[in-house]
Amino acid sequence: MAEVQRSTYEAVQRSKDAPFIAQRPALFSPAAAAQDESNAMGGFGHFAQTLLPLEYTNWIEECAAHVTSCYLGDWSSLHKVVVRGREALDFLAWLGMRDLSRFEHGQIKHHVQLDENGWVASEGIVCRLDEEEFLYTAGSGDWLMWQLGQGSWDAEVQDVSPDRFIFGIQGPAALDTLEKLTGESLRDIAFSRSRMSRIDGIPVRVLRTGISGELGYELHGPAGHANEIWSATVETGGQFGIRQLGLRSQPVQHIEAGIATNGLDYLPASILTPGAPTQFRRGTPGGSFVPENGITDYFRKPAELGWGFRKGVPDRDFLGRDALASDAAKGEPQRTLTGLRWNAEDIAAILTAPFGPGDVPDPMELPRGRGPVFDQILVGGQRVGVSTGRTVSVNLRSTISLCVLDQAYAAPGTDLVVLWGRPGTAQREIRATVTELPFKPDRRRTDVSTL
Repeated sequence: MAEVQRSTYEAVQRSKDAPFIAQRPALFSPAAAAQDESNAMGGFGHFAQTLLPLEYTNWIEECAAHVTSCYLGDWSSLHKVVVRGREALDFLAWLGMRDLSRFEHGQIKHHVQLDENGWVASEGIVCRLDEEEFLYTAGSGDWLMWQLGQGSWDAEVQDVSPDRFIFGIQGPAALDTLEKLTGESLRDIAFSRSRMSRIDGIPVRVLRTGISGELGYELHGPAGHANEIWSATVETGGQFGIRQLGLRSQPVQHIEAGIATNGLDYLPASILTPGAPTQFRRGTPGGSFVPENGITDYFRKPAELGWGFRKGVPDRDFLGRDALASDAAKGEPQRTLTGLRWNAEDIAAILTAPFGPGDVPDPMELPRGRGPVFDQILVGGQRVGVSTGRTVSVNLRSTISLCVLDQAYAAPGTDLVVLWGRPGTAQREIRATVTELPFKPDRRRTDVSTL
């Protein structure tokens, strides 16, 4: 199974722009056989280059699982790049804006990588596996691999994407599920830490992460055992109410937690370089937003996504530092990340428009649209920001989105208008209110010793 997964992955990489099926093969999860047992509707969608089941039961049930019990989701589609060597740490410290001077074995750090203009070029997490070995997981690791090749670092990279699975188990029942699955206590694993364990004798790494905003973990392991680990997790978690999470529901939790996603809530600046993401599908973003300055209007500075420095730009050297310092001296950026709650009556009018008279606006997919969608934010007819990630949250009983907004209008409770629909369509104005992020309490750092 592992050999088949790698050979198919490499074939997709070689022919990524070739006709689908005719020349470019279909790439499925290494756990596809186990997942197929519950994929009664047989629907699939692309997560990067990988086809995953769209839903197992229904999106409402799956979207609620990380709050009511826990889910099992498949993030094996992420790019997984090992960086190793004498200067591996130095390279990663230069490539990312996060301070890596204190980086313990097994620790996980958010790694935001910039270009020389200070735009976000890539973003993911890096885990220290050993003294000179690190694993970077992200939507794309191409920028990292290209940048390493531009220098003379005493380090090397290895793309292990097809060789390892990544499963997310997130929600209040995640710890109970994993402790029964591994047969040992995992309460020693603090937030943003990891260690090795075993499931039925198979070595896996257990990482405590929080993409859902709830108590949550990831399992990393060998792709050749993905099917049996997936099946064992479903069976073990059954008594705790676990739900399998389809692709249709996967990105909802990110918006609830106030986390921007590369390729969905912004475009990475790397797309203009040889380090462009090979896993991202080509296409034009949807929505009402019309860029005034070209493609860079879809790029973001880290402070616009909640990833800026609280105490000013540090003196240490990293790619993009000079650009951030220049921005700070000019008082930029002047936009910040907020949440939006969309007016329920206006949403209902969009959803029921096909049953009434007049032109029908662009439809609203539920729970959210597929691919990047950027919608214009207006105050008094003036452009003041951009909304992304519009989603229906069954946990909040509301339609919500992220918004990069001029600071003058970013106070919670401010009323705005979202322009819905692509240019040239029957656009509608939807009322919305600025909301603090995250939308729901942050439970990622739950003290598990008290559970």
